[in-house]
Amino acid sequence: MEASLTSAPHSVKRWQLSGTDYEPQQAGTLLSDTRFSSWTPLNNKRINLQVRNTTWALLFEERVNLVLHWFDLWTDRQRKHLLHSLLTRGTKSQLKYCRDLLIETVPVTKVDLTSVLPRFLSLYVMSFLSPRDLCKAAQVSWHWRVLAEQDCLWAGRCIRRGWFLPYTPGDKEFGAWKTHYVSCLSTLDWLTPREAAEMYGTLNQQSTGMTEEEEERRREKRIRQQIREKLQEEKRLSVSARRPWGSYTKPEIARGGGTQKGRPESGPTFVSQPPLSWPLRSVGSSSHSLSLERGQPTSAPQTWERVQASSISSETLIKTRGALSSFIYRPAQPHTVSPLHLSAPALLLLISNRIPAYELVLSGVKPGVIAVLYDHRGTLSSLLTQVERAISGKPAQRIGLLACGGTQEIHLLHNSSLSEKTLLIPDRREFWEKLCGMVAPTEEGGGIDIFCPLAASASGVALLQNLSTLTGLEVRAPVGVATGNFQNILSEWSDGSVHTGLSEHQPARPALQYVCEAVLQGWCTQAQWMEEALVELRSTLGLQLQWASVQARGRALGYFLWERIRIDEICVSRDLSEALIEGLTALTREEETRPVEFLSIFLKNWNEEKKRQEGNGQDSSGADGGSQTCFNVIPDLPQMVLDWRGAAARELHHSECLYLGKLNAVLKVYKEPLTAALNSNRAILSYADIHIVLSPVAQILELNRVFQADLQARLQQWGAEKCIGDVFVKFCSKLRVYTNYLNNYTTAIHTTDKCRESKPSFRAFLKRSDRTLATHMLSLQELLLCPVWRMQEYVTLLQALSLHTHPGHPDHVHLRSALNTLLQFREFIHKLKRSSEADRLIEETQRQIQGCPNLSEENRQLIMTQDAALLRSPDEQIPDSLKTYEHVCDVGLFLFTDALVLTRQNVQHTPFTLAHQSTHTFLASVALTSLSVREIRHTRYVSHAFVLEGPCHSWVCATQRGEERQHFLSVLRSAIECALAGHQ
Repeated sequence: MEASLTSAPHSVKRWQLSGTDYEPQQAGTLLSDTRFSSWTPLNNKRINLQVRNTTWALLFEERVNLVLHWFDLWTDRQRKHLLHSLLTRGTKSQLKYCRDLLIETVPVTKVDLTSVLPRFLSLYVMSFLSPRDLCKAAQVSWHWRVLAEQDCLWAGRCIRRGWFLPYTPGDKEFGAWKTHYVSCLSTLDWLTPREAAEMYGTLNQQSTGMTEEEEERRREKRIRQQIREKLQEEKRLSVSARRPWGSYTKPEIARGGGTQKGRPESGPTFVSQPPLSWPLRSVGSSSHSLSLERGQPTSAPQTWERVQASSISSETLIKTRGALSSFIYRPAQPHTVSPLHLSAPALLLLISNRIPAYELVLSGVKPGVIAVLYDHRGTLSSLLTQVERAISGKPAQRIGLLACGGTQEIHLLHNSSLSEKTLLIPDRREFWEKLCGMVAPTEEGGGIDIFCPLAASASGVALLQNLSTLTGLEVRAPVGVATGNFQNILSEWSDGSVHTGLSEHQPARPALQYVCEAVLQGWCTQAQWMEEALVELRSTLGLQLQWASVQARGRALGYFLWERIRIDEICVSRDLSEALIEGLTALTREEETRPVEFLSIFLKNWNEEKKRQEGNGQDSSGADGGSQTCFNVIPDLPQMVLDWRGAAARELHHSECLYLGKLNAVLKVYKEPLTAALNSNRAILSYADIHIVLSPVAQILELNRVFQADLQARLQQWGAEKCIGDVFVKFCSKLRVYTNYLNNYTTAIHTTDKCRESKPSFRAFLKRSDRTLATHMLSLQELLLCPVWRMQEYVTLLQALSLHTHPGHPDHVHLRSALNTLLQFREFIHKLKRSSEADRLIEETQRQIQGCPNLSEENRQLIMTQDAALLRSPDEQIPDSLKTYEHVCDVGLFLFTDALVLTRQNVQHTPFTLAHQSTHTFLASVALTSLSVREIRHTRYVSHAFVLEGPCHSWVCATQRGEERQHFLSVLRSAIECALAGHQ
């Protein structure tokens, strides 16, 4: 038995020991620790682990080889199924390993950026390509061609070069601006640099000058061109001066020195006035005109010099300006006809928004000066485009430039400074060459006025000389002999010659040609101080003022159409009414300098589109498209004898019809489209939001329709004994509808704002629907405010009716009863307004005070705030008459209806400016019921001081002035008495 135990291991188990450190001579030592049945070590863990790992490795390799053998025998579908099963069972680290292995094995080498990037990023990348590169990119593929020929890439390139499309591209038209660019470029007459130098010379080469014959020929050519332009302008104005709607009355023109028989000697003359967006002309300035005297024939060979010599000064009284109201009535002068006005070139003033308090300069611009406010962060090309739009193709007499700068350079733009060294840079040189082409020649008084004191230094004088040589114009600048912020503008100016010196021929400073003297002097001396005050105003009201200008123009146009022209009552064809409405709506959304021309082009394109639709059989109007229809929203009322009571009643009915139109616009423009979108599973707003915001308006509309019908029935047979007070009493009995609306109004406004911020589809819907003719140029929030305004109008009209109704009239009692009810309801509205304003003040105060506990409690309102100084006495035992105080810090006192909050006020000054900002940190709060106040007598050590004594602490405060202390303490004592009375 022992022999068998000492022999070699069993042959069957020998493979289990392969790869281990087994030696036959050590078998005796292993026998005591092993069991022969399984050959598994029991006590030696190292050998146990080695044997187990080796066994598993061999078994794993065997199984892997078996699976790979099966994998080679499977079909492609089975292989994919196995891979899918393995990947779905893998962890993130294993999947990342597979991803890296796949990328390394099958790398992605070629990817089309237009198929990976969003469309707007692809267009942004292509916007940096040149036109030649864009044309090459269009040849890559069909998709690249679609992107490379987008109008947003080519429109800017055409507009910067003055190449405008003669028509408006259609919605589905493709590549119009690129085609226009290629056609304009192919017909461009250009010169090589050598040819341009031979023709015009260079800065380093003095001009040889022209002969006297060439100068005369050039002068005659310029005069003929000016005459043609003036005649074309006068012809265009005469065409636009016809009265609208086919009611033109031909003015009388006498012939042969006498008047026609049966005609009065003088008749009405219609003088065309320029539109609102045209530049203002100076009142009382002389202008070139051709006067045709009756009985005095005009010779044909009359020269331009004779026209200039016979020009008279006419006072241009511009009182009403606008595109649709450009006609005023003036009695014609005897023996004359309307003269042909040839206006003189205007002055152009370029103002940078980088200069301090530029708003004040704009307010003082003189009539006859075109002011262009440009963005300092823009480019030279954008500035040129802005100037071209301002002058509308007419040359300017002189150009003034008001920008930041010094004695050596001008900071025209943020990345474009003008100095002696940078003048000849290609883009800057091109800018000045194009700009000087918009100015009259030097012989006619043309030139450039730069408001920077360049004439005060040698490098500045050299810059003026080079600029004058480059542009061929007279360039003037201040000599800078005055001190102060911008007071050098008020000093002497250079004369504009090559050898710059003081102006001796013009005692008046050139700057006064552009800006009024009083405004210019105030701005030059106090510009920096005004800038500090305007910074906060711009940040607070900048966006509101910008929108206010657009809204004012749109509302003025809408008021003119609906109130004056009464387009809703004019009998016109349906096609014409639709075209006018669409054109005027587009006009209100565009910033057009010539609205009449814009409207004519729009109507022309609209007519062509209409004809094209009719030719394709897409005319939806059918045979009724040209029928005459009459739109009459407000029914005509019989004309009554004018009496105060009847006038108030008719005004009540007329304003009620307008009010119903606004309420109806809320349903037609907003509620019906939103409800239709909700029903078609393309919801813009949820049903709950629509119900909260718009459903109360429908209830008010139903109530007021009944009220308007009752008013109309009474006014149809109006008389002295007719009564409308009972109609008001019936209306006032149903004011519960308005009460529910006002209680829900704040929630509706907040819901509208919340949905507008969180839902892009609703934001786009409001952008399309707000401030159109259908909404009377109002937004949704403004339309929702109309019921509040209407209640005030009811009170005003009822007061007028009661005033002019005799006490013995049967209608007097009902009117007084309805008036009392509406007065109470108006007080309810005022209470809601005060509550809303108080909540707003509480929220602002909560945000203003850092670390302040919650201030929003029931019936709490902010009464007033007061700035004061917190004092402390070093010794409290000293008598008050001898006690001294030291200033601890500045505090803010916020007085509420039930408490007083003390805050620590910190003032932070902005470096390099005079501006400062105040912040408040919470210190303490005291209930008014436990607060007492004591004044400190005025001594040589302290003044305007008082003590606030609370349950645990007391604070000694002092105001700057005695009036402030008296006012604050009186209000504080009154608030304490009210709090104690309410507490008891």
